[in-house]
Amino acid sequence: MDKITVIGAGNVGATVANVIAQKDLVKEVYLVDIKEGVAEGKALDIWQTAPILGYNTRMRGVTNDYAQTAGSGIVVVTSGLPRKPGMSRDDLISTNAGIVKTVVEQAKKYSPDTIFIIVSNPLDVMTYAAFKAAGLDSSKVFGMAGILDTARYKSFLACELKVHPNDIQAMLLGGHGDTMVPLPRHTTVSGIPVTELVSKEKLDAIIQRTKVGGGELVKLMGTSAWYAPGAAAAQMCEAIVRDQNRIFPVCTLLNGQYGEHGVYLGVPVKLGKNGIQEIVEIDLHPEEMALLKESSIAVKDVMKVLDDMNLF
Repeated sequence: MDKITVIGAGNVGATVANVIAQKDLVKEVYLVDIKEGVAEGKALDIWQTAPILGYNTRMRGVTNDYAQTAGSGIVVVTSGLPRKPGMSRDDLISTNAGIVKTVVEQAKKYSPDTIFIIVSNPLDVMTYAAFKAAGLDSSKVFGMAGILDTARYKSFLACELKVHPNDIQAMLLGGHGDTMVPLPRHTTVSGIPVTELVSKEKLDAIIQRTKVGGGELVKLMGTSAWYAPGAAAAQMCEAIVRDQNRIFPVCTLLNGQYGEHGVYLGVPVKLGKNGIQEIVEIDLHPEEMALLKESSIAVKDVMKVLDDMNLF
């Protein structure tokens, strides 16, 4: 794979491109934006860090010129507007689904066999919108959410336990947001169950903080996060380019797995050169399965809102 395209040169998109470049995964990264000069400027700024940081991935920025992105092995979509005061959920879905539809169709025109990683919000339904627009197998159209949520969870645990984040193994399932499904019994620190290292009250508080992790940052900064989301999407790109077969929680289309059908939901997958190589089914306790079902219902409700708009 020689080329990756990142659509949307805002904070998240620029961070994705920057981290991918530093990993030296491909020969070229194209940053695309609708606003004249923004992608070009950020790409140039990122490229000028190459002599300092020692990588050789060429950064290119273009304004709405998808022909230059031809042959991209991966397209990361970060486009979309943030929810503004007075804007309803349906308005946000309609606006961003229209944007996602347009950019996915344009990107696929020039890279028909690409893999799409969706980062646009609302994440679960925008991944569904991209799937409908792309007309590709669902193994090639999936969303970044679980890696970010899990990273937040691990970072909070690392602070609480005063350990290295790399020693923590954890998994979160379900939708992105309040209905995510934590799995404390699958959380370990160098193989030690986390329940042996931290009290239930502390763990419950960390789980709750993780669920509202995005909102916490919006309150602090007045805007959405970008460093961790950008790094999470770049990690997915790395797993694909290097065919690592990493097991990550990813927003993917379920067709029978976990008893769910026709819903985009976060579950563990094996991520490699062909995108989603396999959906990994783990045995859930009844209470965990009930939470996943609750999350699925919430996501399906939002997917129905999109379906009722007849955009596709």
